[in-house]
Amino acid sequence: MSFKSDIEIAQEHTPQNIREIAATAGVDEKYLELYGNYKAKVDYKLLNETTAENGKLILVTAITPTPAGEGKTTTTVGLADGLRKIGKKSVIALREPSLGPVFGVKGGAAGGGYAQVVPMEDINLHFTGDFHAIGAANNLLAAMLDNHIYQGNALRIDPKRITWKRVVDMNDRQLRSIVNGLGSRVNGVVREDGYDITVASEIMAVLCLASSITDLKERLAKMIVGYTYDEQPVTAGDLKAAGAMAALLKDAMKPNLVQTLEGTPAFIHGGPFANIAHGCNSVMATRMALKLGDYAVTEGGFGADLGAEKFIDIKCRMAGLKPDACVIVATVRALKHHGGVAKADLNNENLEALEKGLPNLLRHVENVTKVYGLPAVVAINRFPTDSEAELELIRTKCKELGVNVALSEVWGKGGEGGVELAKEVVRLCEEPNNFRYVYDSTLSIEEKLDAIVKRVYRGARVVLTADAKKQAKQLTELGFGEYPICMAKTQYSFSDDQKLLGAPENFEVTVRTLKVSAGAGFIVALTGNVMTMPGLPKVPSAEKIDIDENGVISGLF
Repeated sequence: MSFKSDIEIAQEHTPQNIREIAATAGVDEKYLELYGNYKAKVDYKLLNETTAENGKLILVTAITPTPAGEGKTTTTVGLADGLRKIGKKSVIALREPSLGPVFGVKGGAAGGGYAQVVPMEDINLHFTGDFHAIGAANNLLAAMLDNHIYQGNALRIDPKRITWKRVVDMNDRQLRSIVNGLGSRVNGVVREDGYDITVASEIMAVLCLASSITDLKERLAKMIVGYTYDEQPVTAGDLKAAGAMAALLKDAMKPNLVQTLEGTPAFIHGGPFANIAHGCNSVMATRMALKLGDYAVTEGGFGADLGAEKFIDIKCRMAGLKPDACVIVATVRALKHHGGVAKADLNNENLEALEKGLPNLLRHVENVTKVYGLPAVVAINRFPTDSEAELELIRTKCKELGVNVALSEVWGKGGEGGVELAKEVVRLCEEPNNFRYVYDSTLSIEEKLDAIVKRVYRGARVVLTADAKKQAKQLTELGFGEYPICMAKTQYSFSDDQKLLGAPENFEVTVRTLKVSAGAGFIVALTGNVMTMPGLPKVPSAEKIDIDENGVISGLF
């Protein structure tokens, strides 16, 4: 059986004019800034001027990712369409895709099959230019920093203690470690440097957590770019860069409005990675979705140990948000992978492997319901190869934890395939909600790290390297001790070792570096070999992407 590709499905569809989608969402045209017929930015003044009550907030998360795929964004889109099918007013809030994964291996972030947001080519490529603005603001700060040193270095910045990197929105391993400033004296001061991918920039996190232009400027000014010879932090504010950076980000701050194939309004805004940042769309877009919909459906990146934990401990804590229900996405195929089955054999019924892999799902369910305190449903993203016996085994095991399973068939059926899930989500939103954070912000940095490792990952302990211990002490002395923690670790395991599949226990998580994102307002704990600049695979997706003489793009998923 041959299936149409995502891009073929999207290109066969005729979207509604974005003005109609805005009307569906209840956005007055005075707040709209049109980017052609199918995209628009929505002015953040809407948030200050609306009198609407907040709707219900639905968080979509998933099991630990595998090469078999889970379909979290597809489920998010299909659930919102399903809610519309049963007469509920839903609005989506998603992250924007990065060009790096689009041309690399992971793919885009517009959903799939008949549960997509469109125009998918635009969303997956340049969209409305937000990432370019973030890259420009980031690199302006880098240029002003190096220029300050060249022009006499009045702030006494130690060139060997610069922490701010330039960025480019591409997977380019060649730029991870570079030497710049070579040549004559007028070319600057020679030093070692490196690039991050744009989504790893602290400015991305700042944009996604800022509540206003004023808040944005204050956060930008707080960002630390390096340290002086006396080990004192130097900020973007010290370099007088915050105003110009905010000017570059003026339009990028405004959430982008698009639509699903079924005409459900969708905000797509911001895109920090969930293993090296907090992995959620912007607070502003989430708040708009809450004001405009009875149900706002959003997601946290990767599994519930990463994206959902950060959604709760960072985003909800800072923005005063509280989810009403949580959806945990899984596939039979992915659970069999956690049970030790090779990718080539995942289509065959294998109850023994499924039973071995199920503890991964069950641990995420326990974390969401017991640690985070949220009502939850497991959404099985159904594949044609799933057997009834396999589906029944998952239902039975989840039932033992008091959680229902809903089959999601949104990839092939759109909103109609999400009706069962939508009904369960509506029911859960009226259930008791014991929402709580994983740790109290007054705990020490090491105690917070230990709480995440023990309570969420179920590891034995956290271990800090000598450097990390010194950094924890320094960050506490500088006044950052009460900041929440942003764990930068592999997405492929509960541990910091991506080969430990399933639900490992009694492992240690080693934190090798602690650094503060003072503008974003959290401390990043780097573990394992997590990198802030990915590389392209042996056969990058870019090799398959093309465009014809009529401007029609092909090969984009």
